[in-house]
Order: sequence, then C-alpha cells, then structure tokens
Amino acid sequence: MAYHPGIDTELLRSFVAIADTGGFTRAAEAVNRTQSAVSMQMKRLEDDVVQRPLFERDGRQVRLTPEGQLLLGYARRILKLHGEVLTTLREPHMVGAMRIGTPDDYVMRFMPGILSRFAQAYPMVQVELHCEPSFQLLQRQDLDLTIVTREPGKEIGQLLRQERIVWAEAQGFSPHEQDPLPLAMFNSQCFCRSWACNALDAMQREYRIAYTSPSLSAIMAVVSAGLAITAQLQSLITPDMRIIGEAEGLPAMPSASIVLLRNEASQSPVTECLAEHIVEGFRL
Repeated sequence: MAYHPGIDTELLRSFVAIADTGGFTRAAEAVNRTQSAVSMQMKRLEDDVVQRPLFERDGRQVRLTPEGQLLLGYARRILKLHGEVLTTLREPHMVGAMRIGTPDDYVMRFMPGILSRFAQAYPMVQVELHCEPSFQLLQRQDLDLTIVTREPGKEIGQLLRQERIVWAEAQGFSPHEQDPLPLAMFNSQCFCRSWACNALDAMQREYRIAYTSPSLSAIMAVVSAGLAITAQLQSLITPDMRIIGEAEGLPAMPSASIVLLRNEASQSPVTECLAEHIVEGFRL
C-alpha cells in the first residue's frame, strides 16, 4: 500500500484563507501569520504534500488552479470535521439530554432550523421536544427551556420577538363574508382566542367558533380548505393564505410576545448553548 503523508490542518487553514481573501497578504492577516510564513506553508503544501500546483499568480492576484479548486472543497470539509471533533471531545460537558417545551405554533416555523444548527454543533446532546399550549407549559417544572406566548405587559423571561396578530383566510375563498363569521381557533384557554372574540364582540360582529384544536396544523388545514378564518401571529401565516383586516370588516388585533423561560434548577453550559441557538433562531 502506498504511503501518503498526512495534511496538516494549519496548512489547509492558510490555503482556505488565501482562496477566501484572494491573496497571501490578507490571508496572513486572517490566520495571524506573516506573509513569508504563509508562503512557506503553501510551498510545502504544493511540493511535499499534494505535489501539484495549487495557485496561478498574475501580478498580485492569486487564482486557484483546477487542482486547487478540487482541494478547496476537501479542505473546507476537513476543517469542518476537525472543528466538530474538537468541540465534541474537548467539551465533554456538552452531552446529555435537554427538554424543551414549546407551543405547536412554533415547531414548523422556527424549531427545524434551530435544532439542525444545534445538532451540528453539539451532536452528543439529546433533545426532547414537548409540544403543549402555553398555559400548560407554564405549569410544568420539568422542562429545561420553555418557549411561550405572552400578552404585552405580562412578559416573563427573555423576549424572543414581538409579533402582530392578524386575521387570515385561504386564497380564493371568502369565509369572512359569512354571517355569522366562522372561526377556527385554539381551545378556550388561549388568550389569542379571547382577544379575537372580545374584539368581535366589541364591534358587535356575529361569529361562531366553528372549529377548535390544540394543533396549529389542524387549524391551518381547516382555514386552507376555505371553511373558516383564524387569528394567528403573522409569521405563522402560510403562502396559501391571505391576511385580511379592517377592509373586510374585521377589528384590528394587538401584538403578542414570544418569550424564553429558563429553569434555574437545571441550568448548565448545555442549556445555555441551546438557549443561545433559540434566541438566534427567532431573530431570523
């Protein structure tokens, strides 16, 4: 079997910096080395390791050869894996199980991206996702992190974002023209439902709760079929729906706050890292 020398990750780091910055001088600054040191690294990489020319020089401009382009893809992957290995092995506390509570509302909209990024950074952490309405989550003491919806002025924990509640119906349907107005809403303990009903009562608009469910996907399925309208946070409205409001004879709705609660009894570096991912994810 032929022997091939290993590739020093520091050589690859400098090589990627040259590719990203377009020159040896800026790359040297990026990796905190002198330009001569980076030049020596690349000479070693070309002559002793891959034994192929990696750069084409045109004055001060540096371009990758076809072999250099090929190596660049591998270099990025190697450095990414290298970082993941060190993160996992050098931080043994980043293991264990985490319990997150969140209303069903935010699972499809926010959680996939948050959990995907967290899993890439900390693959040894097991995450349990508990989906319940906010009023039930607030009563639980066994969750490490909890995401809930709160009324303005009643925020607790860390504010993730504030959003307007809007009325919505399916594109191509007009259930808002029916009398009484058919609503698809969460169960009776949801303050969003209370807001909607109180606002309709205040303007003396006749309505009926035609469909109820603790599941956002079930409510949205009903609305998408043109059977009712709903009132939800604006970011939850899907492309097959349209936002309606005062022009359709509906009352204006207030904003709601999405907050993150930490269980002080179970705080750890793992929970704080996941909390940071959640905070960042709700900003997107």
